[in-house]
Amino acid sequence: MTTAEETTGGDPEPWGEVTPDAARRLLVAAVEAFAERGYHATTTRDIAGRAGMSPAALYIHYRTKEELLHRISRIGHEKALEVLRTATRRDGSATERLADAVSSFVRWHAGGRTTARVVQYELDSLGPDARAEILALRRQVDAEVRGVIEEGVASGEFDVLDVRGTTLAVLSLCVDVARWFDVGGPRTPEEVGALYADLVLRMVGAGEHVPRGPAYR
Repeated sequence: MTTAEETTGGDPEPWGEVTPDAARRLLVAAVEAFAERGYHATTTRDIAGRAGMSPAALYIHYRTKEELLHRISRIGHEKALEVLRTATRRDGSATERLADAVSSFVRWHAGGRTTARVVQYELDSLGPDARAEILALRRQVDAEVRGVIEEGVASGEFDVLDVRGTTLAVLSLCVDVARWFDVGGPRTPEEVGALYADLVLRMVGAGEHVPRGPAYR
């Protein structure tokens, strides 16, 4: 599966918001190169070559290599945040919404693992201004998960002594899926999502509130 075909955020056309087509091709090529070689080891010539374009053509659409990484990071974090918000702000108990949030977030990282690796692990390659923007988005991601856990504690559904630390642990579990998930492995993104949702509910002490549908068995 290529980066262009990954189901990032469940989009029917991943990176469809990037136009024109040449800019999209360059961005997809950059994702693949950054994931494979790392940001610092990748050159603009590498990116242009993967896109089937000349190095000069890249500068028509992106002033620098960092601008490419910044756009990838911003779009990726915005999509990840949207995935979480869709789950955390729906109707249902805190238990149901946390399970849905974890399952969805894990599926996003597994289904779009190449993109997710760049989005999650190249933050320090950004300059100060771009990094600050992405950190602000990360704080919003953190707030979505923390808010549901706090609601569960308040309602008596969860038994959590350290909400902030537990939020960090939950997000770390989800993000790490991008590092190890293998499309040829024994589990699908949906199966890993269901497994992690069950693990997280046990982590927060959901007990009898744990959903017992097929996805969580």
